[in-house]
Amino acid sequence: MASIKLYFDKRVNRKDGKFPLKINVTHKRQQALINLGVLLSPDQWDSTKEKVINGSNKSFLNGYISQRVHCAETELLNLRIAGKLDLMTGKQFKEHLQRILRGELEEKQGEAGCSFVQYYTRFVEGKKNPQTKAVYQYTLDRICRFVDVPDKLRFEDVTYAWLKSFENHLSETSKVNSISIHMRNIRAVFNDALNTETISCYPFRRFKIKQEATAKRALTPEELVTLRDYPCEEHQKQYVDIFMLIFYLVGINTVDLCRLEKIRNGRIEYRRAKTKKIYNIKVEPEAAEIIERYKGSKYLLNILERYKNYKDYAHRLNENLQEIGTVELVEKVINGKRRQVKKRFPLFPELTVYWARHTWATIAHKIGVSKDVISLALGHEFGCKTTSIYIDYDMEKVDKANRQVLDYLKNLKEM
Repeated sequence: MASIKLYFDKRVNRKDGKFPLKINVTHKRQQALINLGVLLSPDQWDSTKEKVINGSNKSFLNGYISQRVHCAETELLNLRIAGKLDLMTGKQFKEHLQRILRGELEEKQGEAGCSFVQYYTRFVEGKKNPQTKAVYQYTLDRICRFVDVPDKLRFEDVTYAWLKSFENHLSETSKVNSISIHMRNIRAVFNDALNTETISCYPFRRFKIKQEATAKRALTPEELVTLRDYPCEEHQKQYVDIFMLIFYLVGINTVDLCRLEKIRNGRIEYRRAKTKKIYNIKVEPEAAEIIERYKGSKYLLNILERYKNYKDYAHRLNENLQEIGTVELVEKVINGKRRQVKKRFPLFPELTVYWARHTWATIAHKIGVSKDVISLALGHEFGCKTTSIYIDYDMEKVDKANRQVLDYLKNLKEM
């Protein structure tokens, strides 16, 4: 008797620790496996319930798996009723099911329009940056929880009215700027589908994504000098140094700082992890002095020799920056005993490493550096993309602006 079951295939170890989920087809005592194209880690799959139990996209995956199994079981029943099943070998039955599963998908996309969720899934899979992938995946998970049958959602269904409805749904649990991230992700998928000529519909011509202005966190020049010169605890000095180094290098991101390899001709050159743009920054004496203190063997700095990865370091960096300030010893009863513990009074309790970037831009603007040069220094597009291609990005302007900012800080101390 023919049967169809799910099979979590853990026979071959993969480097990422994930295993494929397959349909196990049995017919005339012959077994065959059909790959569903779903990779899961062991803690994601419940073999008893035959469900995905962990992961941000578990709702979508369970819907997809259920639909694939239902399709296979329906075809098995059709073949049995038509009397064709007994005429097939196990191999023929497997090949027939594979054609049906592929054909059913193609028919759905060809006749009823492109499946938005399936296209979105492929779009996410094409992203290389894990963080970017996670952001897009979270939006997909919210979509799958919003619609009844995610796999049947077509691009044509995502209309202006649908977007407004989804926006209202998100507003029950999310703030305006969080909602805008989801909407921009959906728009990016539509833009990609337009570029590949998969669709012609585009609801974002009418739908406007809402955004609330957020205060850019920055230190004043005086506060920055206070932080730089503050007589902090010994273990905190390295974190102040790195914050200042990021500032001296025009707000370089922590991940890019950790991966710098060497100084060439007095400059650092790197491809920013977030945008993939190439940056070229002159290393001023203030930066060179700090680099010398924390020189690494494999990388320019020894950060990754002391911490397991840049995320761990970024967390420690922010944590320690927020603790810098005066410390008092106070008595506290712990487990019935009086003990002296440190009570902290932080200078800047919300300070994070990203403030260095905003602080540089704020000071540059304060001393009269043009917005175009600030944009160039921070790697932003200025003007339209078409015209910006023809602009001579003369890094001497950025070098000059950075020197002006550093001199302003230096003179501030001497005043």
